[in-house]
Amino acid sequence: MKRAARLRPTQTAKLSIDGLALFGGAPCFQEPLHVGRPDFTATRERLLARIGEVLDRRFVTNNGPLVQELEARVAELLRVKHCVSVVNGTIGLELLARALELRGEVIVPGFTFIATAHAFHWLGLRPVFCDVDRRTHSLDPRRLEECLSDATSAIVGVHLWGEPCDVPALADFAARHHLALLFDAAHAFHCSRGGRMVGGFGRAEVFSFHATKFFQTFEGGAITTDDDALAARLRLLRNFGFAGYDSVVDEGTNGKMTELSAAMGLVALEALPALLQTNRERSEQYRRELDGLPGLRLYSHDPRETRNHQYLVLEVDARAAGLGRDELHRLLQAENVLARRYFTPGCHRMEPYRSRPQASQRALPVTEELAEQVLVLPTGNAVSAADVAGIGELLRFLLDNAPAIRRRLAGHAGA
Repeated sequence: MKRAARLRPTQTAKLSIDGLALFGGAPCFQEPLHVGRPDFTATRERLLARIGEVLDRRFVTNNGPLVQELEARVAELLRVKHCVSVVNGTIGLELLARALELRGEVIVPGFTFIATAHAFHWLGLRPVFCDVDRRTHSLDPRRLEECLSDATSAIVGVHLWGEPCDVPALADFAARHHLALLFDAAHAFHCSRGGRMVGGFGRAEVFSFHATKFFQTFEGGAITTDDDALAARLRLLRNFGFAGYDSVVDEGTNGKMTELSAAMGLVALEALPALLQTNRERSEQYRRELDGLPGLRLYSHDPRETRNHQYLVLEVDARAAGLGRDELHRLLQAENVLARRYFTPGCHRMEPYRSRPQASQRALPVTEELAEQVLVLPTGNAVSAADVAGIGELLRFLLDNAPAIRRRLAGHAGA
């Protein structure tokens, strides 16, 4: 069976089980579709002009003018006093932990990207994994008490999928137990809670500006805070502890963002409205395409708040769908639909954490359930409306023919 480069809704009848790529057919999509792959078509000329300015100026790092401009504009957008740019979000978490002089244990969600835990473990802190709320996928305040010990120094909330944590509940718990409260906001740039932009909650919040994020600087990140003293120390620590040309006053590292990354960031800020509109349109289209499909639950956001619509998150109920999450993932990957299984199997089941006695002592049932069900579909400005229609039609075909496909998969297990 010959297929076009892109599926269209009218091609559904042409799909067949034998024609699926996993069983020997050609992939539905000639080019892989990614989660958050950037598209520079609309920004290329402006970016090259900004890069040209950097090259002409011959000032490429060390708190250059573009870095300073980017920090000011991000702080204004997020309505915070300070934005401290860094080389990436992981270094941002490490710098913040050092600046706050955290010791002992930090409570983190089990359901998050591994960098959240690694950043603290790298510094000699002990991540203590807490279960998450079934609806929001973020820290469950009701489970914090069981994670608390005399060694606990901080709570680290993660705003997954651009839906902020239950900040008031976490803040109340942190205050009652004299703990620092900080947030990994890698998913939550340009998102709000209670009408307030993410960026100013807790002691500080850390953003990732990785290339796949809603707002990106190729690679980069930032720490935002309203605390003057904390911001000043963070700026020292990201530059080896230098307080002047040759005066070192603190033990720091190299966490500086380059001018080239800042150039990308400034161009990306200008493009944010268009990207937000695209993300919103793709999200709404996905909901229409997948409406009524058995066993697929789409993660929902609070419609009263600002969201970046960066991720299209499914929870797959294998019994209702007829195919499990991992089976769907395998089938989609073969068709060049590079859906992602976030965050399997959960941080507490990854090394070095799973080898610790604590990993088996504390049950994280919601984390483990989500780690077996969550599937994130391709999104971003490199994914077209036709692509979304094609993915919807492909998923509908797979679920409509789930029993027969599952039988074929059983016989194809070793392939």
